[in-house]
Amino acid sequence: MDNKGTINNAFELDHTDLERPNPELYKTDYEDYTNDDGAIERDRREQENQKWHRWLKIGLLLILHIAIVVYFSYATYHYNDMKNYHCYDFNQSECGIRFCSGYGMLVLLLGFIYIGLFYYLIFKPKLGRFLHTNYLHPASLKWHKFSRTPVVSYALVAILLILLVTFLFFETKEEPKKLIALTAPCFFIFCGYIFSTKRSAIKWRIVITGITCQFLLGVLCIRWEVGRQIFECLGNKVATFLDYATDGARFVFGDFLIDSSVFAFAVLPVIFFFSFFISVLYYLGAMQWIVIKLGWILQQILGTTVCESVTAAANIFLGMSESPLLIRPYINKLTKSEIHSIMVSGFATVSGTVLAAYLSFGANAAHLITSSVMAAPATLAISKLYMPETEVSQTSSDTIQLEKSEDSSLLDAASSGASNAVPIVLGIIANIVAFVAFVAFLNGVVGWLGYLIGHEVVDFEWIFSKLFIPLAWAMGVPWEDCDNIAKIVATKTIINEFVAYQRLGELITQEKIQVRSAGIATFAICGFANPSSLGILIGSLSAMAPHRRSTITSVAFRAFVVGSIVCFISASFAGILIQDQSYVVNNILEKVGQHNVTKV
Repeated sequence: MDNKGTINNAFELDHTDLERPNPELYKTDYEDYTNDDGAIERDRREQENQKWHRWLKIGLLLILHIAIVVYFSYATYHYNDMKNYHCYDFNQSECGIRFCSGYGMLVLLLGFIYIGLFYYLIFKPKLGRFLHTNYLHPASLKWHKFSRTPVVSYALVAILLILLVTFLFFETKEEPKKLIALTAPCFFIFCGYIFSTKRSAIKWRIVITGITCQFLLGVLCIRWEVGRQIFECLGNKVATFLDYATDGARFVFGDFLIDSSVFAFAVLPVIFFFSFFISVLYYLGAMQWIVIKLGWILQQILGTTVCESVTAAANIFLGMSESPLLIRPYINKLTKSEIHSIMVSGFATVSGTVLAAYLSFGANAAHLITSSVMAAPATLAISKLYMPETEVSQTSSDTIQLEKSEDSSLLDAASSGASNAVPIVLGIIANIVAFVAFVAFLNGVVGWLGYLIGHEVVDFEWIFSKLFIPLAWAMGVPWEDCDNIAKIVATKTIINEFVAYQRLGELITQEKIQVRSAGIATFAICGFANPSSLGILIGSLSAMAPHRRSTITSVAFRAFVVGSIVCFISASFAGILIQDQSYVVNNILEKVGQHNVTKV
């Protein structure tokens, strides 16, 4: 047989066939060898590049820290020199560190930065995880099991009530009329139980804990002198930061429109600047980090689900349309109660983009920030009272991942942030024009009807404001100011908070209301709960989750009402805690004088 590969015994090939070399086999071996050689060379070069990049990074960080140390040393030398000069020769008030300005602020900033670096780079990897795994986590599980027993739960509630009664006794013993402000929270909690979608499903732990946190935040930020100074400092810094937008507006629109304080040109351009800044933080991941940490804290304290906790935390900084973007991939999975909570947190807070507009009308920056912080736990508590959870949440803290920025670079993020503010500004202008005109039309119609029966002073706003007089009184407003504050709350409810803050600024400037009444009103109208925002939030959530539109629209009006209730409860607590000296009237009058906004 001459054929290659003759089969012997049907199992083996001829040995002559095996002796012939196979060129294809050697070719493949050679190519594999060559490829392996190239891969090794590439790996070696990549390792060398990574090594150089690592050393370059270390060198740059070292140079940066050296520069910080040198700068801080010189700042310390300059501070001591100036302190000695002012203390011994001129003004004694310049002595001591002022942590809200100058050298004191530098010390705080560097202290926070390096404490954070120490915690995340050294303490947490080396010791933090060990302590959490072996001590903190087991202890938290034991406490969770222990505190959930009925006897312990009732005992904790009793202790909480005793502490509350004791605090209120000492707080109001010189002004017992302040206790009237408890009427509104008690009434709204009672209404929440009566009108709850399912009373048997109410988790009272969430409700009690959330309202308690709301009150404690009020005590820390309003009544405690140190906390009040911190938030006043924070408010002043925010106001100063946002005021830089005036330079950009002045360059584009000219001095005449800015100095004339025309609303659309002098106030609204700050939204472009703040949106620009938030977009940059979002691209860098800083905003997601802050929000997820605050959301985790709320989830651990209250026991709410992760998505609604994250959104409640995000609404401290972002608007009602922007904060749901953080959890956009999960909106289709949310339960009805979770969607309700998300909408409530949007209606109960205001965004940082419009903060400067309220400040220009004379609102207190510290009170605006405090109101948004107090609302974070309250929105979760009150929303779970009016619509408790009856389904199983499909999201958890282990599976959720916040939406990342879609921008390609830092410059792209900055540009898109400024551009994204255009529809916000146009929406504000359009809604103010439309709703102010509509209310003016209703005033004209009702005024004409009143004129026919000899009551010329009666109009639509007058009738609607009368409905809010009992609410103003229940929030702790002195009776002589109830009519004016009721008109402010009515204006915010049927028009929007822009017009309400503008009219509140007029009352403050003309000294028609007391200082405490102005503070209560600032909290009461610090939310987006108005008809135009109702449509905006329904539209934005429906665009993110078209399949859940029916659920969104079914809970929207209830969320609108509950969001207003959260603001009213915060205002009631402020009515108890605000002292005359805590509201800096001179600063308000000065700010209103600088921004005498044209009447809307």
